[in-house]
Amino acid sequence: MGEFYALSCALVWAGAVIFFRKSGESVPPFTLNFFRVSISSLMFLASLAAMGRPLLNQGSWTDILILMASGVISIAVSDTFFHMCLNRVGAGLNAIVSSLYSPFIVLFAFFMLGEKLGVRQFAGMGLIIGGVLVASRSKPPAGTNRRTLVTGILYGMLAMATLGFGIVLAKPVLTRSDVLWATTVRQLGAWVAMILVLFFRKDRRLVLEVFRPNPAWRFSLPGTVLGSYVALILWIAGMKYTATGTAGILNQSSTLFILILATWILKEPFSRRKGASVFLTLGGILLTLV
Repeated sequence: MGEFYALSCALVWAGAVIFFRKSGESVPPFTLNFFRVSISSLMFLASLAAMGRPLLNQGSWTDILILMASGVISIAVSDTFFHMCLNRVGAGLNAIVSSLYSPFIVLFAFFMLGEKLGVRQFAGMGLIIGGVLVASRSKPPAGTNRRTLVTGILYGMLAMATLGFGIVLAKPVLTRSDVLWATTVRQLGAWVAMILVLFFRKDRRLVLEVFRPNPAWRFSLPGTVLGSYVALILWIAGMKYTATGTAGILNQSSTLFILILATWILKEPFSRRKGASVFLTLGGILLTLV
């Protein structure tokens, strides 16, 4: 069943990205991410309560602080960069840039956890980086220019770097903790950090307007439920019930699903350059994770 969960996670996440792309047309990146984190945090708290699991007394304060720091880095910061990238380059190119997640995980695991790097991993990272470079030469989405495209790709790289760092930071704690509890604590860490940032923003009233029912909810609400709750639960289940490498490869198949949905629903062009970059990045993912 683990393979089914991992593949389902990829498909659900792909659908969420399409919703986020549509949401980004009217909701700024920080505002959309704050909406996502707020709603998903409440959903995870409700899940803990429904399962009769306490929020406190499940881990040491050191573990809680590490998990919260991981949430700040890989949810509050990373997902804001993710939306900044998505708004600038479109769903298809964003999916290709997101393939950098794998090499960043491998690199941070090497430096922070002492995991070994082999020739296969280096070759895989080279292919993925090559795929992203090929994608960077693609034609900018309608209404944007090449400078915006390059800036968006850089935001995407920052999103994957902070995501990878935050996950590897929490890995030792995750291995000895209840997964649902640890996920909830990470979400709450991100939520607290974003509330603090919101307090110092001059446009905080405009940000809070996102919680008032409005037409943007047609995309932001289902995107949040799918991407920040359902996909995360499926990701956890996939990691738990099958080998990490297998789950990672199946999760990364979201790149293909996003490209298909972006071409079909968002009418984003699928060029030969995009096809070549997908071929390179998926080959690199296989080499990196297998």
